[in-house]
Amino acid sequence: MGRGKVELKRIENTTSRQVTFSKRRNGLLKKAFELSILCDAEVAVITFSPSGKAYQFASHDMDRTIERYRKEVGLPSSTNNHRSKTTQFWKTEINDLRKLVESLETRLKHLAGEELLSLGMKDLKQLERQIKTGVERIRSRKRRLISEHINLLKMRQKALQDENAHLQKMLEDASASCRVWGDVTSNAV
Repeated sequence: MGRGKVELKRIENTTSRQVTFSKRRNGLLKKAFELSILCDAEVAVITFSPSGKAYQFASHDMDRTIERYRKEVGLPSSTNNHRSKTTQFWKTEINDLRKLVESLETRLKHLAGEELLSLGMKDLKQLERQIKTGVERIRSRKRRLISEHINLLKMRQKALQDENAHLQKMLEDASASCRVWGDVTSNAV
């Protein structure tokens, strides 16, 4: 007695769906293998799971089979198309980077006061504002560093003064002890 007809619709239970996928995928790959052996056919099967994992079977080289399929249906060769897109992308990228480098070098020269002849009045005023802003930031940073350094030196001075006071007190105590000791020894004689 054979199985009943299975209604083809999406399985709602995720666990059942995953189990069915695994079993049917293995069955599909087994059938592809049998077809390639029994009929000496060139077979390639690619399956992607719902999670995106790829499963494949190829009786011959997968890339060769795909290229053969592309030629058969009249699609352009993937390697040439991919290679030309990649080459064009990198050419464009190189040109864009060259332009950026030239622009930045010119800007740096302008900030250094070089090659200003090509600039108009508006550009010169903008450059002057940028330089003034830069100088103000530099002076502000410099003042902040000097202030921090002065505060650090004041803290060191305070610590040294405290240490000096402590040492003077110890010296006075030691001197007083010596005087007392001297008085005791002179009285004993």
